[in-house]
Amino acid sequence: MSKPQYLTPYKDWIDSHGPCFGATLWASPESQRLRFEVLTQMLYLPGKRILDAGCSRGDLAAYLLSRDLDYGQYIGIDGMSEAIDYAQKRHLPRSRFVCGDFLADPTLLGLDQPQVIFLSGTLNTMTDEEAINTLDHCWQATERYLVFNFLPDTCDPKAPPQDAIARRLPTQKLLNWAFGKTWAVVYRQDYFDKGHDATIMMEKK
Repeated sequence: MSKPQYLTPYKDWIDSHGPCFGATLWASPESQRLRFEVLTQMLYLPGKRILDAGCSRGDLAAYLLSRDLDYGQYIGIDGMSEAIDYAQKRHLPRSRFVCGDFLADPTLLGLDQPQVIFLSGTLNTMTDEEAINTLDHCWQATERYLVFNFLPDTCDPKAPPQDAIARRLPTQKLLNWAFGKTWAVVYRQDYFDKGHDATIMMEKK
């Protein structure tokens, strides 16, 4: 069965190279770690149940453990079975991984009643409509926090151009969507040169 458009780039990479780091479609481990650092600095994590929507190989779970960050439990969901198999074989403590397409089946986002939902890079292959639909489902599913990064269209013109795989999303549209849900919104676009990446944190009040 063919994958939906937003999963096709991941499938193509894994089919060609296997579930190595490149399957995340990030430029480098360093850029991935910086995004994780920003995500985890945006809220108070201790004791929280975390759901990682689009977890790929489980790198965020590994990052949390490597930094000895305090949290309750972690569940990662991804539509690529090969990536989930890789994540499971890492045997990361306090972590479990589930294969599934949460855009097609939003009930997956309610597993373990998450207090925090993270999306890191997950929106990069989606259309504007798919991204908003995904965020709607995540906001409904989380008990308290939604934190996501994306490639903003408010970057400097000299920011790295995007190819056919990843695309920039309309920053103002996403901010308007966020403020339509809650006044408790934090926005950052200061951690990559030229404003290449952005992160939004939302809290239910």
